[in-house]
Amino acid sequence: MDLQPPASTATPRRRGRPPKSANGFSETREALLRAGVEVLTEKGFSATGIDQILSRVGVPKGSFYHFFNSKEAFGAALIERYAGYFARKLDRFLLDESQPPLQRLRNFVADAADGMARFEFRRGCLVGNLGQETASLPDALRLQLSAVFADWESHVAACLEAARAGGAIAADADCQRLANCFWIGWEGAVLRAKLEASNRPLEVFTDFFFAGLPR
Repeated sequence: MDLQPPASTATPRRRGRPPKSANGFSETREALLRAGVEVLTEKGFSATGIDQILSRVGVPKGSFYHFFNSKEAFGAALIERYAGYFARKLDRFLLDESQPPLQRLRNFVADAADGMARFEFRRGCLVGNLGQETASLPDALRLQLSAVFADWESHVAACLEAARAGGAIAADADCQRLANCFWIGWEGAVLRAKLEASNRPLEVFTDFFFAGLPR
């Protein structure tokens, strides 16, 4: 699974008020969000300037402030966009009843590893990247990131509960705590994979996590 939505295509610079699409959402706003997700999966929030986003999309700065009154507001919109995208990806794998529950989680991991390799390990997890900047992030964004991780943990916990109900893991397994451990370890593995430009850290973590599940 890709760790980010599909790449955007830069649009020509336009003058005046940004156009509206047929469904009422601004095409320019969508382009800004796509470009923001792309940049922030590679770089940190603090290291990314608004001009970097604008240069990818090809719109004037006035268009940015038409939709977002600050960089913090833009960051909040990016987190919301990425969190929803990723939650849908999780559901696609973890709710796949054609596979046993633990295999669903393995399939998610394998697809994520393929996605990192496809982008030559330049991109990781936007939420994980921002989570490393807590000292410099506004409190509102920090709380938003914590809520996203809690939501993702609930998806994994539900999958592990299905595994427990089917006897694949011990009847007394604490699925919520295991899900918490999974995301703590997974985000570290993603960071290390970027550093090493290799899937090895993902494989090491995955083997360790599944081997440690209570049987």
